[in-house]
Amino acid sequence: MTDPLAPLIDLPGVAKAGDDAREALGRAHRHRANLRGWRANAVEAAVRAARASSVLDGGAPRLPSDGLLSGPILAGALRVAEALEGGETALVGVWQRAPLQALARLHMLAAADLVDDDNLLGRPRAGDALARRLDLLVGLVTGGSAAPAPILAAVAHGELLTLAPFGTADGVVARAVSRLVSQASGLDPHGLGVPEVYWMRNAAGYRAAAAGFASGTGDGVRDWLLLCCRALQAGAQEAVAIASGSAKT
Repeated sequence: MTDPLAPLIDLPGVAKAGDDAREALGRAHRHRANLRGWRANAVEAAVRAARASSVLDGGAPRLPSDGLLSGPILAGALRVAEALEGGETALVGVWQRAPLQALARLHMLAAADLVDDDNLLGRPRAGDALARRLDLLVGLVTGGSAAPAPILAAVAHGELLTLAPFGTADGVVARAVSRLVSQASGLDPHGLGVPEVYWMRNAAGYRAAAAGFASGTGDGVRDWLLLCCRALQAGAQEAVAIASGSAKT
C-alpha cells in the first residue's frame, strides 16, 4: 500500500529539516551529563515543557513560589508531563500498545480540573468522521507510515490541533502526543527536548502555522512541518542548556 505521508517528505526543505532535528536531539542525548544523569534532566525538561504548553492554552506561566499548583491548565499539563516519564513503564508503553487508550488517558489528566462531568474525560466528541480520522492518525504514527519521526510527530500534533477531539485541553493533549511520538519512535527516547518553549515564544507563528496545516494546502502543511522541526532543534538546544547546568552543580 502507498504510504499516505510519503509525499510530505518531498515538500521543499522538509527532509533536511527532519534530519537536522534528529541530529540536534542526538547531540543532546550524547551530552556527557545525559549519559548517566539524564533522568534528572528529563524531569526538568518535562516541567519546562508543561509550563510552556500551559501558557499556549492560556494557563499560568510559572509554578507558584509556595509550591501549590496555579490554575487548572498548568495542573493538567504537569500531570501529563509526569505520565510521560518512565519509558515503557509509563504512558509511552501504553501508546505503543493501545494508542487510543493513551490518548484518552492524556485527556483525563489534562482536563481533570476543566470539566464538570467526569464522564466527558477521555471521551472524544461523538461522530463517525472524527472516529475514522483518529483511527487513521494513530495507525499512521504507530507503525503505519515510514515517514521520519520528526514528521510523524508534527503530523500527529497538527492533526489533533485541527480535530480538537475533546473540546477541552486539546492543545495540551496534542503537544503531549507529539512528545509521545518522539519518545516511542526513538527520536527523543528520554524526553530531553523541550520544543514547547519554542512554540510558546513564537505563539503567533505557531497558531498561524497550525491553521495552515488545517487548511490542507501544500504550503500550509510544509510551513507547519518546518516550524515543528525548528522547534525540535530549539528544544534540543534547551536540553543541552539543562544538561550543561546540571553538570555544573
